[in-house]
Amino acid sequence: GLLSVIQRLKGSQEQELRIVLLGLDNAGKTTLLKRLACEEVSTITPTQGFNIKSVHSHGFKLNVWDIGGQRSIRPYWRKYLGSTDLLIYVIDSADQKRLEETGQELAELTEEESLTGVPLLVFANKQDLVTAAPAAEIAEGLSLHTYRDREWQIQACSALSGEGVQDGMNWISRQIMNRKK
Repeated sequence: GLLSVIQRLKGSQEQELRIVLLGLDNAGKTTLLKRLACEEVSTITPTQGFNIKSVHSHGFKLNVWDIGGQRSIRPYWRKYLGSTDLLIYVIDSADQKRLEETGQELAELTEEESLTGVPLLVFANKQDLVTAAPAAEIAEGLSLHTYRDREWQIQACSALSGEGVQDGMNWISRQIMNRKK
């Protein structure tokens, strides 16, 4: 429509990127996706398959694939990884019992050939809960410092309140800009 005509006249075609949003069930992936899309986050139901939303951020069109995190769905994650420009992994910071499980899933994901060199943003979600572990502690527990084949960032956030979410999006835009250079 009119927007594409204006963009062509300006010479700045909006770049599209594919982002895959993963994490264990109940980590807050769908809440985060709805927050990014400026939608209501008060009622969220567990994702049984996947959600796709296009989010406009920093002059980019981000096609975000939110894939369910139940144990029965996780083997199918790999089928969605092709052509991924960035991986967002969401962790429930208040669920200490599942930190090892989520760390194993993340480690397996980052070994996937289709994700070689793909930047990784880890959202340490649910920081608004008193039982939430700090992002630095989660980074240590996930051994993020050993990830040498990609750029990565851990960002403390609360998808419910929105706190920290924009900081993560700013990191994503810096990654995109650095890749264009």
